[in-house]
Amino acid sequence: METLYSNEEQHIISHKGYGEEQVQVLEGLDAVRKRPGMYIGSTSLSGLHHLAYEIVANSIDEALAGRCDEITISILKDNSIEVIDNGGGIPVGLHPKLGVSTLQVVHTMLHAGGKFGSGAYTVSGGLHGVGASVVNALSERYMVESSRDGAIYRQSYEFGKPVTPVEKVGETEISGTRTVFKPDSSIFEETEFDYEFMLSRYREMAFLNGGIKITLCDERPDERIEKVLHYEGGIVSFVQYLNKSKELIHPIPIYIQGERGTSTVEIAMQYNNDYSENIYSYANNINTTEGGTHLTGFKTAITKVMNDYARKYNILKESDKNLSGEDVREGLTCVISVKLLEPQFEGQTKTKLGNSEIRGLVETIVNTKMADYLEENPAVAKIILEKCLTATRAREAARKARELTRRKSVMENTTLPGKLADCQEDDPALCEIFLVEGDSAGGSAKQGRDRKYQAILPLWGKMLNVERSTLDRVYNNEKLTPVVTALGTGIGEDFDISKLRYGKVIIMADADVDGAHIRTLLLTFFYRFMKPLVEQGHICIARPPLYKVSKGKSEFYAFSDKELERLLKERDWIKQECAIQRYKGLGEMSAEQLWETTMNPDTRSMMKVELENAFSADEVFSVLMGEKVEPRKEFIQNNAKMVTNLDI
Repeated sequence: METLYSNEEQHIISHKGYGEEQVQVLEGLDAVRKRPGMYIGSTSLSGLHHLAYEIVANSIDEALAGRCDEITISILKDNSIEVIDNGGGIPVGLHPKLGVSTLQVVHTMLHAGGKFGSGAYTVSGGLHGVGASVVNALSERYMVESSRDGAIYRQSYEFGKPVTPVEKVGETEISGTRTVFKPDSSIFEETEFDYEFMLSRYREMAFLNGGIKITLCDERPDERIEKVLHYEGGIVSFVQYLNKSKELIHPIPIYIQGERGTSTVEIAMQYNNDYSENIYSYANNINTTEGGTHLTGFKTAITKVMNDYARKYNILKESDKNLSGEDVREGLTCVISVKLLEPQFEGQTKTKLGNSEIRGLVETIVNTKMADYLEENPAVAKIILEKCLTATRAREAARKARELTRRKSVMENTTLPGKLADCQEDDPALCEIFLVEGDSAGGSAKQGRDRKYQAILPLWGKMLNVERSTLDRVYNNEKLTPVVTALGTGIGEDFDISKLRYGKVIIMADADVDGAHIRTLLLTFFYRFMKPLVEQGHICIARPPLYKVSKGKSEFYAFSDKELERLLKERDWIKQECAIQRYKGLGEMSAEQLWETTMNPDTRSMMKVELENAFSADEVFSVLMGEKVEPRKEFIQNNAKMVTNLDI
C-alpha cells in the first residue's frame, strides 16, 4: 500500500470558449528538474504515476467543461504514456503577450494555462496550472498533438525544451489532444508504470465524473490489456462498487444532492453489516483524505437527522441517550463530492477542505433531504436505526474494556504486557517494536535484539479477525489487548497517535502460509482500528530469510526461491554441492542469525506498509477477511497467477 495521491489538479464545468487570449502567464519554468518533489510530491512510484495523472487531469477538465466525453490512457511498450481525449484541443496561435505559440507556452512555462480567471474553466483546483509544463520538464521525451479548427498541430520536447517548432502535420474533422511522454530515468527511482495502480486511480475518476468514458490500456504484455471505465450512475455506482463484497442491509444506495450558487453537493450512501465506517470525501474531484468542512457538515447532519427521526417515532425512549456519531456511521459506506468556485485547502497537499460556507451547505442539504428520505422510506429507516441501536449496545458493552486499554501517559510502564521486553530509549521516534509470532521466535528475538532501541512482544495463536467482530469483542480480545497496551495509543475513537511509544511497529511472522495469515489479521486490525499508523507509515513487515546457503566457510541467505536461484547462479555454485537449509519458521534461527538477517538495521530487508488508495485497501480487506465466500474465491482465482512464491 502506498500513500494516496496529493496535489491533484481538477477543474469543473464551463461552456465558455478557450482561445489564445484566455491563456495567462504567471512565471517561467524554473527549478522543476532541480526540485521535482516540490511539484509532484516525490520521485518514487507515486510521483511517477502523478505525471500521468496531471495530463489526464487536463482531459478531465475538458470533459467537465462540456467539450469531451472520451479519454484513452495507454502504457506503451517502452513504458511511456499516451493520453488522448476528444476535447477542444490546446490553442496553437501566437500568444498575445509572448509572441510564441500558445501550445509551447502551456508546455514550457509554469502557471500558464486557462485556469486563472480567464473564463475557459469556471472552477479549478489542483497544481495551479503547472501540470503539463512540469510533466514536460520531468520527461526525457514529450510530444503533444492538438487537433482543432480542422488541423493537427504537433510539437516535440526533450527535458522540457522544445526540439521542434509547432507545426501543422495534417488535417482532421475532429478535435482533441494527444500527449505522449517518457519520464526521465535520471530523476525517477523507478520508471515502470503499474497498471493495477493506474486502474484503481482512474476507476475512481470515472465514478466521480459519471458519463465520462475512460479507457486504460497496457501495451506491454504479449496480450494487450484494455479496461473501459464508464459509470453512468456516478457516485451511486461508486458506492455499489465499494459495497460489492459486503452484506447489505438495504439494496439501493441513498442519493441526495443540492446546490447553492456555483457550489454543488452530491452524496451517495449505503449501510452494510460491517462494524467499520468508510466515508470518502472529494472537493473538485480531489480526494480530501483528511476531510474538511464538507465531511464535518455531513457527520453533524447525519447524526442529527437519525436522532430526530428516532425520537419522533419513539425508537429512542425519553430515558435513552442520543445515538453517537460513531453509532450512526457504523457500517456506512458513503461518497461525498462537492464542487465549488474557489476551494481553500489546508496545506500544500490539499487533503483537507477549509471553505466554511460548504459546511453549512452540506448540513442544510443532508438535514432536509435525508429527513425526507427517511419519512418516505420507513422500512429502510427502521433497518438503519436498528443497526445504529445495535452499535450503541456494543459500544456500551465495550466501554469498560476500552478503559483498560487507555494509557495515562506515553511512557507509563506499570500496565505494559508481561511478555513485552521493552527497550531502554525514551524517544519514541528512535524506538521500534517487533510483534513476533510465537514464544520460541520471541525468545530468540529478545536475545538477539539491540536492547537500547528494540522492543519485543511475542504473540501466540491466531489474532481475532476484526472484520467480522463487534466492537466489544475487539476490546475484550486477549490476543489484541497486549498489542494495544504496548503501543499506548488506544484504538478506535480513543486513538491518539501522539501517545505512540514506538516509531516503527514491525510485524515479524514466519515465511509461510500461517505467517501470512497472521500478518493479514494484524494489518486488518491496524487498518480498521489504528488507521493513522498505516497512513503515516509506522507499520512495517519484516522479511525473514527462507533459505540459508553454505559452502565451505561461506554462507548466504535467500528470501525466496527466485533469489536462491540467482544467488547460486551469481556464485557459479551447484545446488547439490551446497548445504541448503530451508527455514520452516523463525524459531529455527539462532538469536545471532535472527539479528543478522531480520533485525539488524544495517543488513535486514523490510517492507514499509503505505496506503496507496483508501477505497482499494478497504475492498481488499473486505474481500479477504469478510463474511462473503464467493468474492474471496473470485479474488484468489483472479490473482493466483500473480503469485511468484506462496511462502513469501
